[in-house]
Amino acid sequence: MNGIEKITARIETDAKAEVAEILREAEEKAAAIREQYKAQAEAQAKAAETAGKEAAKRQAERLESAAQMEAKKRMLAAKQACLNDAFGKAQEKLLTLDEGEYAQLLAKMAVKASKTGREEILLNAKDRERVGPQVVAWANTLLAESVAPEAAGKAAKAGGKAGEILSKVVTGANALMQGTAMLTLSKETRDMAGGLTLRDGNVEVNCAFETQLRVLREEMAAQVAEILFS
Repeated sequence: MNGIEKITARIETDAKAEVAEILREAEEKAAAIREQYKAQAEAQAKAAETAGKEAAKRQAERLESAAQMEAKKRMLAAKQACLNDAFGKAQEKLLTLDEGEYAQLLAKMAVKASKTGREEILLNAKDRERVGPQVVAWANTLLAESVAPEAAGKAAKAGGKAGEILSKVVTGANALMQGTAMLTLSKETRDMAGGLTLRDGNVEVNCAFETQLRVLREEMAAQVAEILFS
């Protein structure tokens, strides 16, 4: 082999070695890049999985919160329905009392609400026709009976003036009985389920069942709810 052939052979050998080195380095770099991208891909996949889990968790929490809120709303609606039913049945029971009991109840309500003993009693049209006179008669009797014990007690403490006070008691009671100072039945009626309204001039006291039960419900709602739902 002459000198040129040796040189050529050396160049070829060196070139092959350089190419091999370049290829090796390229492969190493390619492998490193693949590992880098693989790591990035895995990290991104893990991040996406974590984000997905967090999103799923948040969604589950939102659904649970919404479910709890809906359950509370339904429970509240159920409680309100029970309370409505309870007070509705109370009114129904009042309205279905027999005539005598009903008239006595209205009479007691009138006496309790009366301030002067001279009020008019207003009923609904049906009750005025059915029990109006009874209610007025019983109410005035109850008023007369309530005056006497109170005044008698005062007379007992008055010593020598006892006779004078007792005389006034009898006079007052007679006035109630004879109609000179008594509750009267109004010719007017009121649009109400039951109960009554007392009127003295421009002053009215609403004793309708629906009004009384509404006030009672507001006052007793917590106790009724505790009984119903404890």
